[in-house]
Amino acid sequence: MTAALALSDTLPLGTKVAPAVLARLVGTGKVYGAGEHAVAALVDATLDIRAGEVTLIEGPSGSGKTTLISILGLLLRPTSGEVWIEGRDAAGLGERALPGLRARNFGFVFQGFNLFPALSALENVAMAIQMKDPRAKDPRGEARRLLDLVELGARAHHLPGDLSGGQKQRVAIARALGGNPPILIGDEPTAALDTKTALSVMELLRALASERGRAIVVVTHDPRLERFADRVIRVEDGRISEGASS
Repeated sequence: MTAALALSDTLPLGTKVAPAVLARLVGTGKVYGAGEHAVAALVDATLDIRAGEVTLIEGPSGSGKTTLISILGLLLRPTSGEVWIEGRDAAGLGERALPGLRARNFGFVFQGFNLFPALSALENVAMAIQMKDPRAKDPRGEARRLLDLVELGARAHHLPGDLSGGQKQRVAIARALGGNPPILIGDEPTAALDTKTALSVMELLRALASERGRAIVVVTHDPRLERFADRVIRVEDGRISEGASS
């Protein structure tokens, strides 16, 4: 995978430059078990994840969606194929190389928020920053900035139990942004929220893509979220196909 070209002042006016490819799957597959008990969870998946885009991953339960994003986020090794990050195939790297590569490139947002109940919003975000980079100079300062970014600065010192579901998910998004990863992966991040709150969370993720250049990848069962997407990827029986762009 060649590195993305930098923008140049010499480009003719009106030239369209494709968004940078931040991660790429090439012919990626995952098989669980062996012999007659083998189950193909993902088959020959090829997918580019680009800066500034929101990609929705849809499909029925058991179709391979979680396997797909787990391989993309370097949480799971593929059985076959390539996973390109930072210009190299991470599928062939040793285990010691993966945590740093994952921390630099990915932030994760889950359905269940996964906040520490005894820590304030600020402390939850600051701890995640320190875990990603023990040498971070000012984790609390960065945590405050990120909570302001998700419009929760005024509730920085509240415990998760004192926050609404939507506010908890915004804290989780701020935590995922710690360390400035270019790619955010959400596994059903709106499933536990009511419709109004879910849409407000997706509006935030859309803004992070459009205004901050993040690549947003969201697994969902909710077709109402398609309005926020640049691409919709369908997964069925481990195979992916791309639907119409919004």
